[in-house]
Amino acid sequence: MVYGVREINVSRSGSGSGSGGEPVNLIDTENGESLMRVQPGVDLVLSNLPPHSPGSGTLYVTTKQVIWVSDLDQTKGFAVDFLSISLHAVSRDPDAYPLPCLYTQIETEDDLHSNDSDSESNNHALDLSTVREMRLIPSDPTQLDSLFQTFCDCAELNPEPNAAAAAAEEEGQQHNWIFSADQMEDDEQPEEEGYIAPNLANSLGHSNGDHDLARTVLELQINDQRFEDAEEVEHDGDGTHH
Repeated sequence: MVYGVREINVSRSGSGSGSGGEPVNLIDTENGESLMRVQPGVDLVLSNLPPHSPGSGTLYVTTKQVIWVSDLDQTKGFAVDFLSISLHAVSRDPDAYPLPCLYTQIETEDDLHSNDSDSESNNHALDLSTVREMRLIPSDPTQLDSLFQTFCDCAELNPEPNAAAAAAEEEGQQHNWIFSADQMEDDEQPEEEGYIAPNLANSLGHSNGDHDLARTVLELQINDQRFEDAEEVEHDGDGTHH
């Protein structure tokens, strides 16, 4: 995966290059990537620059990435993976931006650059490695809410690797509560003569190498055994108690 916004060259599924069809060379269908939404009439704004090209473009949202293709040159465009999008939100506040848009924040490989304007010149040249904001401006603002929901659905399909690993580890810890009789025999040796060890094969009590809970369970079971022995001693042959 390439972090940040990247420039792309588009090959289409239509009969003629550069007209109609999906950008097939950018969608990895063999590895399960599929197209979720096609939204025509969308302007693209990177950082604080004006819209990228005169007119608008077409937005393709897949299960892995966001692809924008210019209507001016349908072989050129930009793409960003959902794993690089750290935030997305609908913006309708004219103080934040003059037009209603879907605002996104982008993570890049080099976070040492903190000022986008360092890479921007008077002719609006831009180093894509410094782009940390992207706005998508549909010509029909009523499409914003449904576009936002599509982004939400795709973001759920692309959890951060660290978060996914942490969730898997936590789930594994929750199921690591079974210990064997052999493990318990190593930790607890019966001290009293005539003690009968309980069956611990299916007992709960071991969590991540900590045997404190296991010992507690064992002690409770020992006490139960002793209580039963005491009841037998207290009864004589005629059924009376002493």
